Amino acid sequence: MAISDWPEQERPREKLMQQGPQALSDAELLAIFLRTGVPGKSAVDLARGLMKQFGGLRQLLAATQAEFCLGEGLGPAKYTQLQAVLEMGRRHLAEELSRGEAFTSPAASGRYLCSRLRDREREVFAVLLLDNQHRLLAYEELFEGTLSSAAVYPREVVKLALSKNAAAVILAHNHPSGVAEPSLADQQITQRLVDALALVDIRVLDHLVIGDGQPISFSERGLL
Repeated sequence: MAISDWPEQERPREKLMQQGPQALSDAELLAIFLRTGVPGKSAVDLARGLMKQFGGLRQLLAATQAEFCLGEGLGPAKYTQLQAVLEMGRRHLAEELSRGEAFTSPAASGRYLCSRLRDREREVFAVLLLDNQHRLLAYEELFEGTLSSAAVYPREVVKLALSKNAAAVILAHNHPSGVAEPSLADQQITQRLVDALALVDIRVLDHLVIGDGQPISFSERGLL
């Protein structure tokens, strides 16, 4: 049965307009993005099949172009559209941070950092550089490592912070394993960075570890 033949309150677009996007399932949101189905399948049926094929919405969104285009009804045009949608989401989150409100809440900066780092295959160390009112100056990725670690050099972090005239920083890195729990090595390098940046009067406000669930905040854990 075509979606147009469904009861109005069950159609994804109408449901979104009446109840808001949070009321839709992952498959319904994906169906709106797909717009149309394929012969014998509605957009929702197609979306459900793709979710099963890829293992979930997150895996589909993180797929490479080659992997994505193997999906039924998908191709380069849809991949291009998806990348544009994802980048708009990242930029929207970045604008939230740039207004200066976000840094009163680790959750807000965590959302942005998750959008940047959660699905990376290798460990990446990044820095949010802030002015003296804790407004965002820049987001920079400094080091990329293997599947298990990244070499972090405090001198390079200090040099970057000084070049941006930063008054404070928020550190972040991802754990490709999906387990965000900070390791002893994470705690040790954080302390080295805190000490190095303190020599030039730059504060480390937080260090966020990004995994599959909620980011782990060093400041909330009392590790800073």
